Amino acid sequence: MRTIISNNLILFFLSVFIFSCGNSTTIDSVEIKEATPVTVTKISSGALSETIELSATSSFLQKTLVKSNSSGYINDLKTKPGEFVSKGQILFTIKSKEATSLGNVINKIDSSFHFKGITEVKSPTSGYISELNYANGDFVQEGEQISIINDASSFAFVLKIPYEQISLLKNNSTVQLHLPDGNILNAIIDKSMPTVDATTQTQNILLRVQSDEMIPENLIAKVLLVKTEKQNAVILPREAVLASETQNEFWVIKLLNDSTAIKISVIKGIESSDAIEIISPTFSADDKFLLTGNYGLPDTASVHIENEK
Repeated sequence: MRTIISNNLILFFLSVFIFSCGNSTTIDSVEIKEATPVTVTKISSGALSETIELSATSSFLQKTLVKSNSSGYINDLKTKPGEFVSKGQILFTIKSKEATSLGNVINKIDSSFHFKGITEVKSPTSGYISELNYANGDFVQEGEQISIINDASSFAFVLKIPYEQISLLKNNSTVQLHLPDGNILNAIIDKSMPTVDATTQTQNILLRVQSDEMIPENLIAKVLLVKTEKQNAVILPREAVLASETQNEFWVIKLLNDSTAIKISVIKGIESSDAIEIISPTFSADDKFLLTGNYGLPDTASVHIENEK
């Protein structure tokens, strides 16, 4: 009997020992965490500017009406919509009704008379034919509008800027226009229109551009106006600076060594589309910061560096 009890006790203690060892192994496996793969970057210094984005629309500010200078039939139409015409260029001729019906008869009676009854209509300005209302053979009355010319010298982009931001123009005598096709045009701020829209409280600013190609009217371009700029800002890529949901706390993840990174709160300054100025704390040029893989990490994290940028 004693032998049986002793054997049972031994089996019991062995079971407890094996169970305890199994739990210990499970706990250890839970505590082991894999290192997060990351890429890192370093601090840099240089010029940085903070901008606001507005839109500007291309426009021919002056449109010239071309009218008939006599009554008659359009005899020789020398242009068509979309064409560029120069000042003084003949656009079309008008043959009077009398010349159409009597001209040949009079010339037969007296060949020295040279009666034609044809008048020329010339372009009063240089620009593009944007509208043409008649064709060859059509009858028009004197003073009737025949076409419209968009005056090339009046071409500009019209920037609508909120009145409270007008002061930004002092630091932006020239701007860049980003067109929808990816092209960028340099523009000069020319004039401010003397009125403000009653509803939107925006003021129109004329931007003049130099381009060898024809730019269509009503094309919308992006304009970046500089709000603030610094020449020697301490800069990190935007991806390296993290923020709280309320955008009132900012931090970076800095490497302590090749396998450990820690969270450090920062105060940021101006920012562009791809970079942010770090005002404090002061970092050295050798410090490394997580560029990717930094989102959602704890205050202290185990990391594995895959690439340095």
